[in-house]
Amino acid sequence: MQSATRIAIRSSLRQWRNLHRSTPAVQSVEAQAAPIAKLEIPPPSGVDKPVSAKIDKLATEIALLNLVEVSELSTLLKTRLNLPDAPAFPVGGFAAAPRGEEDEEAAAPAKVQTAFTVKLMKFDDKQKVALIKEIKNLMEGFNLVQAKKFVESSPAVVKADLSKDDAQKLKEAIEKVGGTVEIE
Repeated sequence: MQSATRIAIRSSLRQWRNLHRSTPAVQSVEAQAAPIAKLEIPPPSGVDKPVSAKIDKLATEIALLNLVEVSELSTLLKTRLNLPDAPAFPVGGFAAAPRGEEDEEAAAPAKVQTAFTVKLMKFDDKQKVALIKEIKNLMEGFNLVQAKKFVESSPAVVKADLSKDDAQKLKEAIEKVGGTVEIE
């Protein structure tokens, strides 16, 4: 067992020696690490980035110029750098182009109604009892007394936020028993 341990130790020592003898590999690792050490750490947020002395000197000199000198500097830079003479933004702001009423209607998408309200406007006195019974059946939780008060207090909203098909079915059911209904 000792011989197996000795062999393992010797082979690992040989590998260790070979690793350290190969200096080109070590040198290449050091060469790759060198550029990383030269990187600058950015300043924390909220702190002005340091500028070079040349830029700082220019900014100081420009700040000391009067308006006439600033104007001359501006025209000189425009000619040397081939910059356009027009301002970046219009002086009076952006003006909207006049459009006709037809353009506005075409530009605005047509609103599609998805929720409808069924409203009982009036009823036929001869069919009042049948209408009260129908309202009792249509309205959840209504008894005959509540349905009678509801019918007599017309115009009143029967149901709101219905789909178009449900609103049409409800209208037909109420009109069948003598009520006049309006869908909004």
